Amino acid sequence: MEGSFFCMFRRALLFLSLHVLMICFMHQGYAYGVEGKIASHSVSVSSLLPSPSCSPSTAKASGRKSTLEVIHKHGPCSQLVQDLSPLNHTKILLQDESRVKWIQSRSSNSSNSLEASAVARLPAKSGITIGTGNYLVTVGLGTPKKNLTLIFDTGSPLTWTQCKPCVGSCYNQSDPIFNPLKSSSYANVSCASTACSQLTSILGRSRCLESTCQYAIRYGDNSSSIGFFATEKLTISPTEVIDNFTFGCGENNQGLFGRAAGLIGLSDNNISIVEQTAAKFGKYFSYCLPSSTSSTGHLTFGNDSRAPSSVSFTPLSTVPQSSQFYGISIVGISVEGNPLSIPSTAFSNGGAIIDSGTVITRLPPTAYSALRTAVKKAMANYTTAPAVSLFDTCYDFSNETIVLIPSITFSFAKGVDIDLDPSGIFYAEKASQVCLAFAANGADSDLVIYGNTQQKTFEVVYDVAGRKLGFAPNGCS
Repeated sequence: MEGSFFCMFRRALLFLSLHVLMICFMHQGYAYGVEGKIASHSVSVSSLLPSPSCSPSTAKASGRKSTLEVIHKHGPCSQLVQDLSPLNHTKILLQDESRVKWIQSRSSNSSNSLEASAVARLPAKSGITIGTGNYLVTVGLGTPKKNLTLIFDTGSPLTWTQCKPCVGSCYNQSDPIFNPLKSSSYANVSCASTACSQLTSILGRSRCLESTCQYAIRYGDNSSSIGFFATEKLTISPTEVIDNFTFGCGENNQGLFGRAAGLIGLSDNNISIVEQTAAKFGKYFSYCLPSSTSSTGHLTFGNDSRAPSSVSFTPLSTVPQSSQFYGISIVGISVEGNPLSIPSTAFSNGGAIIDSGTVITRLPPTAYSALRTAVKKAMANYTTAPAVSLFDTCYDFSNETIVLIPSITFSFAKGVDIDLDPSGIFYAEKASQVCLAFAANGADSDLVIYGNTQQKTFEVVYDVAGRKLGFAPNGCS
């Protein structure tokens, strides 16, 4: 009898301990399901909403000498927004839709190809640019150094900035336009050079003016930059300077780039910054996109001892129809730790890429349908809201303070599972309309795009030389 009582006491104590442990986990913002998998995130509604004030992150890569601060083009930390209207989510999502159509128009088996080709013939529209991203870094160019704020884009090959004189036209930018005549390190590239021939093979177009190489790059909405291909001193940090960096010095530029001075191309080809700095940084870079437009992240070149140790790597693949982008292999999605029933061919039919410039991840319709159904089931106790723009699964959290969001896990090749941050699950314009931050492609054969919303707070590592892509959690806040 005494032994039985002692056994019951031990069981009660164990139950109490487990209960206390579960309360601790919930207090920290997580609820755990079977096998220790995160089932849900307990988050405040206010944390999902845009903030009007800048709150810079404590960047974990700040001590690394080749690191640049990353800011959102439309957020309060950006100097570019001083003369712009407040954050316009409708405009951002329209721009995103146009970018996706342009990317997928390059795919021969995309259902968007005909529609996107029509988009490509339209004149440039104010506020809608294709081929550019939403995140900015500031670099130095020339001697003496002039700071320029550039969009960074993993899907673009060429780094370029607006230059004086504006022979054709220049759009309005926040920084003073770069004047090559005032830099002692500037030089034009010869038409006979290897660099000029590489430019032609990648962009498909270049021309000569008195034996000087000229470039022309045009994005899907006819936004463009035309000018001289040149070399210059590029300053990443006081200790990291790249001599004879080839870039586009644009004297005829059209389209709005959010008042940025140009673009820094991070795709994998001979003219991108990744290849040009290969000897110094080993074709290795990483970035962390912050959870909010009101915070900051970082872009880091090279792999030093301060690189994240918790990174999990999946292979980089090649997508023939979109070779300027980084290909990835998605093998599944789980909600609350439960794998969704998605055909194995759904993600492989059209291939998949990861893109820093696309905002919302585009999934095969069969995968999106399964994801939406699972999320709706998990969120059944919350008030729904009308569909808006790209989104068809929205909720009204205006009467909520804390909400329980189901976990979403993406599984990549080689057993890499990524639990999305709550900021990568829902897209919020206001408390009364918080929407599932995914959209469906037109067909399962369309190219899948893993967008920047789902990348938030992760250190995303591109080991281009090693042909692998890594994810490390909590890279920034």
